[in-house]
Amino acid sequence: MRKQKGFSLIELLIVVAIILIIAAIAVPNLLRSRMAANESSAAGAERTIGTANVSYSTAYNAGYAGALSDLGPPAPGDPAATSSADLLDSVLSGLAPVPAVGDAIKSGYVFTYTPGLGTAGDPADPIGSFTVVGTPVTPLSTGQSTFCIDQTNVVIRDTDGVIVGAATGDNCAGEGFVIGGTINPI
Repeated sequence: MRKQKGFSLIELLIVVAIILIIAAIAVPNLLRSRMAANESSAAGAERTIGTANVSYSTAYNAGYAGALSDLGPPAPGDPAATSSADLLDSVLSGLAPVPAVGDAIKSGYVFTYTPGLGTAGDPADPIGSFTVVGTPVTPLSTGQSTFCIDQTNVVIRDTDGVIVGAATGDNCAGEGFVIGGTINPI
């Protein structure tokens, strides 16, 4: 008799079943790791925006920026002015394609900037407050927590993913970060 070479159908099915079991264990962990990385990036982006806004206020002596784009790089051929402080990259300053004016998308989060009362770039009537709220683009997929920073430069995290109401621009409390949820300064 001649020896047969190769695998039987049963052996192949067992190998496929083992691979599927390993994949079923690994994929959820991979997705959780990606969500954690997005949340960490969002907290870092919030801190970067807050620091850039404080630098803007100090450098131009005219209060905080009126929009995220004011903190971004100048348009090609334009000299740097208060409308383009070059403190943030084009993605975080909202100059890259975004869903709404004043928003920026980075690492699965949408960052919405709301200035307080005052006139942008006017030392006589400076903008004295701001808020930046970071919410996941796709909740429970790109992230679970919502982040907020204001002129106090403290990043606040709501692990319940608070739904943000109308933006006031005054502080994170005005954005709903004291109503319900688990609030954690980071």
